[in-house]
Amino acid sequence: TMSHKPFGDLIPYGDPYWYTGNLCSPYYTEKHVQFRAKIRDFVEKEIMPNVTEWDEAGEYPKDLPEKAYKAGILGAMWPKEYGGTPPEGCDVFHDLIWVDELSRCGAGGLLWAVFFGFGIALPPILYHGSQKLKDKAARDIITGKKIISLAVTEPYGGSDVASLQCTAVRKGDHYVVNGVKKFITGGTRASFFTTAVRTGGPGMNGLSLLLIDRDLPGVKVTRMKTQGWWMSSTALVAFDEVQVPVDHLIGFENRGWQYIMENFNHERFVLAASSNRYARVCLEEAIQYARQRNTFGQRLIDHQVLRHKVAEMARQIESTHAMLEQIAFQMNNKVADKHVAGLIALVKVQATKTFDFCAREASQIVGGVSCQRGGPGEKIERLYREVRTNAIGGGSEEILYNLAKNRAKL
Repeated sequence: TMSHKPFGDLIPYGDPYWYTGNLCSPYYTEKHVQFRAKIRDFVEKEIMPNVTEWDEAGEYPKDLPEKAYKAGILGAMWPKEYGGTPPEGCDVFHDLIWVDELSRCGAGGLLWAVFFGFGIALPPILYHGSQKLKDKAARDIITGKKIISLAVTEPYGGSDVASLQCTAVRKGDHYVVNGVKKFITGGTRASFFTTAVRTGGPGMNGLSLLLIDRDLPGVKVTRMKTQGWWMSSTALVAFDEVQVPVDHLIGFENRGWQYIMENFNHERFVLAASSNRYARVCLEEAIQYARQRNTFGQRLIDHQVLRHKVAEMARQIESTHAMLEQIAFQMNNKVADKHVAGLIALVKVQATKTFDFCAREASQIVGGVSCQRGGPGEKIERLYREVRTNAIGGGSEEILYNLAKNRAKL
């Protein structure tokens, strides 16, 4: 157990407890402290000054992924074998810091398009794909030269993965793929799609994963207009008689369900950690504004009813962060996915509900400026548009409640 020097702006509850320098933690070493500083420096210099302009344009610079890679950020959680740049002693708490610090920019669309999205599209290839597929995709993706998207969700259903309708029929040395995928994050810029297809009968036992090149004949990508995540390059992806080489099958035929399910725990962990940081951003912005604005002869922050709002926001955020650390500790100690899946489901719900609450309460505190794009309330305004994407994506609250209770064997 150790404490560290104060770090950051030290706005109350604007960062995790151990940043204050006053509180101890059993989880973090000097290696974590150095890694934290490295990410914060990149985010504050390269992202935060530009993020509002990029969001309004709905685009981020094409060179951002490679710039982030050269800074040691993009490839930080990936194996050196394929160009990864993990910090010394890299563990799950580095991962938690990585997600948390990147999320300070308050722009989920950018994060999922550039930093987080390939975290759900590439692992099936690294864990189950052939050496040919690893060599084809991994290094270019990890180093920021190319983008890969996970293509599972369809217009006909999201959470009910076992009922997906996109088909892949084997004909000789190719699969012929037909179907449509929807809400594909990063899709308009993707070079590859890790695609869930039906190669067998109905239900979960008939699913497989294929790596599909974007430039194959019959692949059509259309950008979608979304409520939030304007930089996410979210797309509708249609496959019309697309011929995919048989050797682009990831793992074994009809084992796709297993590979997709393996992905969910970490995806939900990332969604939870990022959502809780977005809640912190809302709280931090509200406190800063309320300290400066005067109403009825006193600072906004001195009104008791608003101080109670701040206290409740902080209570929820700190509780959620403690749960994230608890889960990170289990993951760090290699506890089996099946034993942490229920907790991860619950922390994802907890985090997105906290984010939902804090976005609303921060908006109430700062008032009209949170309804304006640009200006002192711009982060709160942008994040308010992103609440539902985080609450629904990766498993809705209702699906995850059910999953957690099934795991508990009530």
